[in-house]
Order: sequence, then structure tokens, then C-alpha cells
Amino acid sequence: MRKLVFLFVTALLAAPALAVAGAPPSAADHAAAVKQCAAERTAMTLLPFKALYGTNANRSNAFGKCVSKRAQQNEQNRSNAAAQCRTERSADSAAFSAKYGKGVDHAGAFGNCVSQKAKAAAAAQVQATVSAAKACWSERQADPAAFKAKYGTNAGKSNAVGKCVSGKVKHSSS
Repeated sequence: MRKLVFLFVTALLAAPALAVAGAPPSAADHAAAVKQCAAERTAMTLLPFKALYGTNANRSNAFGKCVSKRAQQNEQNRSNAAAQCRTERSADSAAFSAKYGKGVDHAGAFGNCVSQKAKAAAAAQVQATVSAAKACWSERQADPAAFKAKYGTNAGKSNAVGKCVSGKVKHSSS
């Protein structure tokens, strides 16, 4: 009985910590991620896409892993965009309403601002990933052994494509 009470109390105490750690991405973030991943897969072709995102033996889980990653990024982009829009609105609310609002009463200015900024950030992330993946795939095609040796960090060096793309994306956004 004590164990049961202990587990119950532990679960109650852990629940708020999980909620603070981050809410799951919304349905809209997930839907946008599906479109982004489909565009990435088309732009970089299937083999590089699977090499980048796939984590199981035959890399068949690549699309799901991409969607999960992009949905989380979309959630973060929306949060960052909201903060940027609050700052912009507080600087000059009239100009903010005129810039982002629709119609005579400038309705929906804040939502439009967040949407525009979040979509722009997501598009930039997708473009950077596609460009990096193409560059890494070309480098891998030239000398696969040297590529694995240079970028791979795990036991089988199977994470080389992901590490290459990640490094190039981080370098381009700095």
C-alpha cells in the first residue's frame, strides 16, 4: 500500500513538471510539418531524406521523424514570433495595426503578425535543411568512407548525414 501511495504522490508531483517542459505541438503545427516534410522529401529526393531523418535499420521511419521534429520547431517558431510581435506592437501599436491588420478596423493584427513571422522562420529552416542536405549528399557521393569518417560520431558512423546537415544548418544560421 505504501508503494502505491508513493507512486501516486510521485505522479502528482511530476505532472506539473511535464506540463512546464513543453506542451505538445498543436494540430496546426503538425499539419504544417507534414507539408514541410513532403516538400523537403521532394526537394532533396528520397535517399538523402531517409538518410537524414531515418533512425531504424531501413530508415523507413524518416517521414514520421521529420514531422515530429518540424512540428516541435513550428511550435517554437510560433512562440518566438509571438514574442517578437508583442515587442513590435508595444513599440508603436498604431503602426503595428496598420501593417498587420486587415480591413478598416485593422482586425487580427497580432494573429497575422505571428502567422507571417512563424511561416517565414519555418520556410527558412526548411530551405536551409534542403540546401545543407544536398551539399552533404554530394559530399557523401564523392567519397562515402571519408564522409563517414569526417562526420560520423556513433559506433557505425551511421549518423554522418545527420551530423553533416546539422552542422551546415547551424553554420548558415549563425
